Amino acid sequence: MIYTLLMLLGGIVALVLYVTISGLRRNIALAKASGLPYYIAPVNPKNAIVQLTTPIWARLWKLLPKKYWENVIDVCVPDWQYQKLHEPFEKLGEIFLLATPTQVIVFTDDADVIHQVTSKREAFPKPLESYKILTLFGENVVTTEGSLWRMHRKVTSASFNEKNSALVFKVAVEQAQGMVDYWQRRETTDRIKSLEDDTMTLALNIISFVGFGLRLLWPGQTLPADTDPRLVKYTSLGVPKGHSISFRDSIAGTLKYLLVLLVTPGFIMNNLPFEALKLAKQARDSFSQYMEEFLRDKVEDVRRGDKEAGMDIMGSLVATSYQNQDTKSKSIALKDSEIIGNAFIMFLAGHETTANVIHFTLLELANNPPAQRQLQRDIDAIFGGADPRTWDYDDKVNAMMASMIGAAMNETLRLMPPVTEVPKMVSPAQDQLVVAADGAPHPLPRGAYIGMVVPAAQRNPRFWPAKPSRVTPGKPHDLDDWVPERWFRPSSTAAGAEEAEEEAEDFGGFAGPDTSAQLYRPARGSYVPFSAGPRSCLGRRIAQVEIMAALAVIFRDYSVENVVDDENEDESEQGDGRGEGLGEEEKEKERKRKAYARATEKSRRTLREASSLITLKLHGDAHVPVRLVRRGEERFVSWLEG
Repeated sequence: MIYTLLMLLGGIVALVLYVTISGLRRNIALAKASGLPYYIAPVNPKNAIVQLTTPIWARLWKLLPKKYWENVIDVCVPDWQYQKLHEPFEKLGEIFLLATPTQVIVFTDDADVIHQVTSKREAFPKPLESYKILTLFGENVVTTEGSLWRMHRKVTSASFNEKNSALVFKVAVEQAQGMVDYWQRRETTDRIKSLEDDTMTLALNIISFVGFGLRLLWPGQTLPADTDPRLVKYTSLGVPKGHSISFRDSIAGTLKYLLVLLVTPGFIMNNLPFEALKLAKQARDSFSQYMEEFLRDKVEDVRRGDKEAGMDIMGSLVATSYQNQDTKSKSIALKDSEIIGNAFIMFLAGHETTANVIHFTLLELANNPPAQRQLQRDIDAIFGGADPRTWDYDDKVNAMMASMIGAAMNETLRLMPPVTEVPKMVSPAQDQLVVAADGAPHPLPRGAYIGMVVPAAQRNPRFWPAKPSRVTPGKPHDLDDWVPERWFRPSSTAAGAEEAEEEAEDFGGFAGPDTSAQLYRPARGSYVPFSAGPRSCLGRRIAQVEIMAALAVIFRDYSVENVVDDENEDESEQGDGRGEGLGEEEKEKERKRKAYARATEKSRRTLREASSLITLKLHGDAHVPVRLVRRGEERFVSWLEG
């Protein structure tokens, strides 16, 4: 019996070795045939199990001589895209291949290659397996391809237009005012531990109203008297009858535990007594219950002919599936699970991503006082002393995009994009050619995975002009620094040239550029925080409007400063010499400058600790404390230089 088991085990091991070695040899040959730089990895870093067991296999791999791993191991570990930035591409090439036992993987930060890939949807489709996590509640516009994607795109894109962008602007202004009022009522503006929760609430409140007609409240606010009674349960901060948690908490919990919900089998989720599993299941089940109830309400509204104020994405999806009677319309009807799946994507894409960008922009403005002062001057010039409630979107949006407001937003999206890698694949039907920096066409093997590394592409010195760093002395470029002024540099002749896409079909949604024509126009493929081409983010215009409106409201009347706990420390013995020969007032300023510089350096280190699970954000207890102060009452940012 033991002999039989040993024979069986030996056979399994032999089979695994054979499959591994033969697969690796085949993929090495395919990678070599591309004519591009290629490297060999003993594991497929895109495999979920491989990612979870990184500490084990990475340690074993490093037992081999350095020549087998030192150049390539950095791009096989999770989250290297933001931790390593452009550095691996400097060593390995702007486009390189990994030959693994199970797959050929292509990584690139070459803007020209990225443009070729994103503009040819049929040749380079999405690898749907990478988006499985987003099918938790049903298939949707993000997780589908081919004709099914066309159906989802046609239904969902109708709400994303300039008319609704104006509505988003109005609601974003109102909600940003609500956030600032909440900060003032909270009486903790002298030390806000973290802005993250508040920017998350801001973005959730905006997408809930403009997309679904739900008016979520800040603490201390009350609902208008004419609010539909059916909607109170979604907007209340409490827990409505029949539910275990509030609607807001169900969304937050689902997003927080999204990875847990994906990788944990149902029987484990339902039976093991771990607190995280209980909270994950509660959030998922509660969100699903809310959405099913909301769907039934929308079906009733559609059949009565009612129309909620706002973009009403859910209402549009329901109308398509329940109201239209002609054959053509029935062909694009969505299932209930697909309606809820798209609603979930709208909450995710219109909530967490935008909130993180606002959060990071506020922190970077605190780190860069001159940019903050310029932002405030631009806000004054654009809006004067007008009440924010009277701001007109059509009249002001282009000026905002072309000012420091737009530049600050663009620079945050360049340095800290919500998604650090845009996944594509080579069509399984045939190999596809791409033209690399050498000007030659290179065949990428069919079925290969393509990872377009966004933070690296947006720092690639071949496509981005740069100056010596003012943050890191001696560093020859400032591409890793937050420098919104770079967006006021003149564009090169070729940069930002509007080229026709390979596919002429109209896929709906906002069709304009991602940056203002008055600002620097990056080369195509070098600035892709919303991806690019037919599969670019539907809500990118909505996100831009939210971010700019929030910045304009906050900095119209307030400044944001890093919290400084040691501003009065006497550092004469460890100073940099800048305080020598100064009077007492100047010495006091110099002490404050050094104290603020330390707080700023700490903030920048914390921002570099951000990591990407679903989106790029600070995790765990990582946070940057700030102060919100009225303009004219600043301690630091009104006079500090960069």
